[in-house]
Amino acid sequence: MAEPRNLLILGGTGEAAALSHRLIDDPDVAVTVSLAGRTREPKALPGRVRRGGFGGVEGLTRYLRDQRIDLVIDATHPYAARISHNAAAACAALGVAHLRLDRPPWVAQRGDRWLAVPDAAGAAALLPDIGRRVFLAIGRQELAPFAALSDFWFLVRSVDPPEAPLPLDRYELVVARGPFGQETEAELLRDYGIAVLVSKNSGGTATYGKIAAAREIGLPVVMIARPPAPAGESVGSVDAALAWLRARC
Repeated sequence: MAEPRNLLILGGTGEAAALSHRLIDDPDVAVTVSLAGRTREPKALPGRVRRGGFGGVEGLTRYLRDQRIDLVIDATHPYAARISHNAAAACAALGVAHLRLDRPPWVAQRGDRWLAVPDAAGAAALLPDIGRRVFLAIGRQELAPFAALSDFWFLVRSVDPPEAPLPLDRYELVVARGPFGQETEAELLRDYGIAVLVSKNSGGTATYGKIAAAREIGLPVVMIARPPAPAGESVGSVDAALAWLRARC
């Protein structure tokens, strides 16, 4: 019987978790799931799990070589651009088969009031023309561009409580873990008197409730575009990723 092939899943998303659960009893692959470590208590995953960064392209290249990784599936968040580009470069350097599992972005529907911007700085520059009670649904890593908006009030939601105050003048922090449904999100927007939602186009269903709620209420959504993805093979579903893997095992 052939030795199982070593698969590294770069995770942190629902797709990565689903993929690892589908593969846990597969004798053809030995799965390691890597998490960035930003969430203090991530949901339990089967198999081997590592946490923390790799140390750039060089560190990831060394890890792939030392652990004899045969295949890499990058199922990180669509906005985790650095690790995605590092993974593509490391795999190319070693000739390791590499796939990007990239969930499709949301598409504006009738009734949506989306305002597209390239990044968080673009969103901050646009807000003075829209509204001053803002739901910043972009995580805690990209709040700095909004720090200068002192006459604004922000609602921020996080899975974990922050270790230090946020870099915002006036805000309220809600600590909660999704998924969040449309009705719950609509109630949140109304209760806090939100005038505008700032969001990333994450895709998927887990966080779509706020987009549907904004449409229901008629709120504008400042939508931050996805960063450019690295070159290479890409699929949009767990089933397609499994088919790619089967073809190589």
